[in-house]
Amino acid sequence: MNLRDRLKAGPDAQMAPGQKQGSGAYQDVKIKIHNQLIEDLDLSKLEDLEPDKLRSELRSVIAPMLTSSELPLNRIERERLVQELLDEVTGFGPLEQLLADPTISDILINNHKTVYVERDGILSRGHVSFRDDDHLLQIINRIVNRVGRRVDETSPMVDARLPDGSRVNAIIPPLALDGPAVSIRRFGVRALTAADLVTHGTITEDMLGFLSAAVRAKLNIIISGGTGTGKTTFLNVLSSYIPSVERVITIEDAAEIQLQQPHVVRLEIRPPNVEGRGEVRARDLVRNSLRMRPDRIIVGECRAEEVMDMLQAMNTGHEGSMTTIHSNNARDAIHRVVNMAGLASANFSERLLNQTVGRTIDLIIHLNRFQDGRRRVASITEITGLEGDMITTQDIFVFERKGIGPDGRVLGKLMPTGIRPRCLELIKRSGNDMEMSFEP
Repeated sequence: MNLRDRLKAGPDAQMAPGQKQGSGAYQDVKIKIHNQLIEDLDLSKLEDLEPDKLRSELRSVIAPMLTSSELPLNRIERERLVQELLDEVTGFGPLEQLLADPTISDILINNHKTVYVERDGILSRGHVSFRDDDHLLQIINRIVNRVGRRVDETSPMVDARLPDGSRVNAIIPPLALDGPAVSIRRFGVRALTAADLVTHGTITEDMLGFLSAAVRAKLNIIISGGTGTGKTTFLNVLSSYIPSVERVITIEDAAEIQLQQPHVVRLEIRPPNVEGRGEVRARDLVRNSLRMRPDRIIVGECRAEEVMDMLQAMNTGHEGSMTTIHSNNARDAIHRVVNMAGLASANFSERLLNQTVGRTIDLIIHLNRFQDGRRRVASITEITGLEGDMITTQDIFVFERKGIGPDGRVLGKLMPTGIRPRCLELIKRSGNDMEMSFEP
């Protein structure tokens, strides 16, 4: 969407402080200035400016227009109105002030009038809105166009990302009955580190020491959990322990993984075009990555048949690969992997699928988001092999829940189960001489 299209999209429906919802005078001035910008500006020259310079130029034009209006606004209200117009022209309209708030982790737009935000795991009603469904759809298109995606009646669902890496999902009519809906999973101002996870109580130092040694020893790891439990964040932290000399290839629906290693190739799936052609699935990228001489492959999330190619990659010289999967617990994660592998290999018996999974995956880290909004490692489970046709496991660490505190916090403790992991021998053979107690 070019600058002229953005200007024609119209001003948003936010109110300046002190103005009542639906204030006609406020909206009239906003629309008048907006239309005057379209008439007076040489948009062809402005489009070539850097974003900061563009905002400076627009501000210098808007200020005298606002001064000549008769709307009684104080200095703060005038600045707010100028900022709203700038956000509409150069950014994502009403979303800009939410994106500027570092305390917001999720932005959930149910329709053009209803917006919710999440802070510290608690949802509350947002204070912004959009003019109408068309205005919200224009903002959605502005987001998806930046990453080469599209959304329309023939393709009414889309995954995209914001410039800061935040993940965006949008769904529009006819699938969304009450108008376009958007879900934004925010990336923090800075990526969380291992020390942050320990400080927040997500994991203990002993557990982190064990997992860091497991990553360096090239154990195959699955991170499981429900929506919003922090799987991708945890994957980012674990990936920081991959030696910098190794070549890593990441495969994602919408790029979120932020690896710090110097030798990283990032791949992203591609949806079909308007003619229904050109789709590139995660499975296609996993297969292609095997020809790119990776040391490790990281799949942002396994959702379907690509899990079979991931398992085969782990079995053919790409140990130490990692992925995430949606599940309710570690055992459920195993069942999901087996079922998804079965979709890709209809000729495989259940016994053969169980053998493949049981001999390939080493650890499952399950994350939970508890009712107090805190995210914690609920268990670290080791797959120990097969017993008949059954995949056998043992919990190495678990979160023992003890109740709810007077402040609503979930009480409990992350602790070892007392079982010594079988993979310790592999960790030691890889040169990671880790000494730690697994006694509860």
